[in-house]
Amino acid sequence: MASIYKTNSLSHTVLLIDGNHFESSQLISPRIIEILKKKSKKDFKVFGIIDEHGNDIIVAPFVSKENRSAATLLEDVRTLGSVAQKVSVAVQLETISVASELSSELNFAFLEGFALTNYSFSKYKSNSSPQLKDIYVQENMLNDQAISTLNHIVKSVFYARDIVNEPLSGLNAKSLSGSAKSFSENVGIQYQELGIDTIRSLKMGGILGVNKGSLNDPTFTVLEWKPENAVNTNPIVLVGKGVVYDSGGYSIKVGDGMKTMKCDMGGAAAVFGSIYLAALEKLPLHIITIVPAVENMINEKAIVPGDILTISDGTTVEVLNTDAEGRLILSDALVYARQFNPEFVFDFATLTGAAMRALGSEGAAFMGTASQEIKDLVQAAAYYSHERVSEMPLWEEYAEQLKSDIADISNLGGPLAGAITAGKFLEHFTKYPWLHFDIAATAFLSHSSSYRLAGGTGTGIRLMLEFFKRYIANVQK
Repeated sequence: MASIYKTNSLSHTVLLIDGNHFESSQLISPRIIEILKKKSKKDFKVFGIIDEHGNDIIVAPFVSKENRSAATLLEDVRTLGSVAQKVSVAVQLETISVASELSSELNFAFLEGFALTNYSFSKYKSNSSPQLKDIYVQENMLNDQAISTLNHIVKSVFYARDIVNEPLSGLNAKSLSGSAKSFSENVGIQYQELGIDTIRSLKMGGILGVNKGSLNDPTFTVLEWKPENAVNTNPIVLVGKGVVYDSGGYSIKVGDGMKTMKCDMGGAAAVFGSIYLAALEKLPLHIITIVPAVENMINEKAIVPGDILTISDGTTVEVLNTDAEGRLILSDALVYARQFNPEFVFDFATLTGAAMRALGSEGAAFMGTASQEIKDLVQAAAYYSHERVSEMPLWEEYAEQLKSDIADISNLGGPLAGAITAGKFLEHFTKYPWLHFDIAATAFLSHSSSYRLAGGTGTGIRLMLEFFKRYIANVQK
């Protein structure tokens, strides 16, 4: 991971200029101005050039389009930063410095897109992809706090990407929990792993049932960030789905359905990364993170459709589909969260194909019982960070689809509204304000989209940082 530093040196430089007023720019030479004059503003591209002193220069002209919201402009600049990083690597630079004539907010977005693109999961490659080793920024671009925050964002998002990209052979439930222990030790987060004996004593039937087909034990990880200056009386609880591999169980996935299922712990990555970032930023919030982790595999002990599981609150569940396993392990975690008397609970999960079909990879579905004030803060944070979410209803009629003739509830609704009935199932186990985020479409991409690279994206972490900041400001009014 390349870190970001301040510098006065401008060799091997990326120049972020105002494309609307480039003729008066103090950053570019008359020769570059002449090049830009020959282009239409619609055709402005990031390009590399050798300056008068023989230095490599990457020119990134930003043209603000008409009728764009402030949040959309920020995303435009992040995308520009992503392109600039790719050009820098293409011309084989190892170290660059960035100079800009734009505002601090736009500079931050540009560097965010730039740095988040500078990622490669090359652990298993003989020859790793070239990446920039260091990124320097002009003294007046950003203050020290902003640069620190950028480095923290990159560190936590890259951590999440790494664990999502790691195959089952390198990351089972035990090592997923261990990865959280590793970062917790360095930032003052309290770490606790509940092993198989504790999980059994707590009668977590959802976790035990889903993991029955695996040779490896499940884990249940609890992290706590509790600074002395926390502004919330009761903790915010984050729950993440940690299915480190999902075969579908006896409701087996077919065709290509299994090839990316190492990513089914994207919810765990989101909440681990979020509390990690909160601690790095020393946010004045009491946060607890809970991750149940399992493998949904097949052997002679695995559950089958028609089995009955008993969740830790005594609810019996008829398992109609073993591939609807995420909601089963989350149910035990949501029950466990009750003991903390939480301010509210957010759960993140790569839960349903229905959410993917509804929204594509452009955003995540969310739903729940939290206050409208909290939902509004989430929406505002989502648009600002461009980790967008769209609310789905949880009308009582959807609960009808989850009725069972032989148990308290079934784990599968009808053929329609699958993302909502999954959320409705989870709601049964909550006794507090709660929001569910279905990140199935955004946690893992088959093709890169700007700074969201193919593979694990680390989604949810930047959204939560922005939400936390807004929540703190709201409490402190």
